[in-house]
Amino acid sequence: MPLDAVRAAREALAQDHLLAPRRRGDREALRVLLATRHSACAAKVSATNQLKALIVGAPEELRAELRGLATKRQITRCARLRDRPARSLEHRMTVRALRSTAQRIRLLAVEAAGLRAELERLVAAVVPWLLELPGVGPISAAQILVSWSHAGRLRSEAAFVALAGANPIPASSGQVTRHRLNRSGDRQLNRALHTIVVARLRNDRQTRAYAARRTAEGKSVREIRRCLKRAVARQLFKLLERYDRGQVEILSAA
Repeated sequence: MPLDAVRAAREALAQDHLLAPRRRGDREALRVLLATRHSACAAKVSATNQLKALIVGAPEELRAELRGLATKRQITRCARLRDRPARSLEHRMTVRALRSTAQRIRLLAVEAAGLRAELERLVAAVVPWLLELPGVGPISAAQILVSWSHAGRLRSEAAFVALAGANPIPASSGQVTRHRLNRSGDRQLNRALHTIVVARLRNDRQTRAYAARRTAEGKSVREIRRCLKRAVARQLFKLLERYDRGQVEILSAA
């Protein structure tokens, strides 16, 4: 609507700092690979659910073969099922459906693994130091780079934390002063921070010590994770801004 466009333009002009467009090049390459991998993973989950439903509704003889197996073994067994001409039409068509679905799951898994390897190669070429940080894997690193884009796009670390949905939201009541998780912002970036925090809580000694100290102070698990997400976002923003500005200075001097 024209009125909506006018209102959006006025709100944008009223802002002190307009966001710069996100960088293309390496960042856009990471974005398209991330989007494609996400689609492949979602399709794999959907196909796995379909396979489970087919097994539940399969003839008893087929269910007996597949019942009690782990999901990976069910997929492997179904992908290797052979036609059974002596069985009923329902049995034969169910076998075909199970085999086709299982083979699709395996193809999607191979596609997702290949895209993950390509993402890791690109991240290692652009910012190899990012993969050396505790808890940061290639998928999380790629998402961080895609959301952040380049130095100067976000005016401060607080803006980056808000973009990630990791800024504290007041949720005090009565004499209780507390904050809650922010459910807005870039949810893909928020998920990347969550993955990093979970990995650090499992493997990083300093993070585990911090969590133990905050637990002794009466903080809940959610509150501790919120605090850790904010700390991780601040650390990443400072490092990324410093790295990108350093690269620009090197190129300018050359």
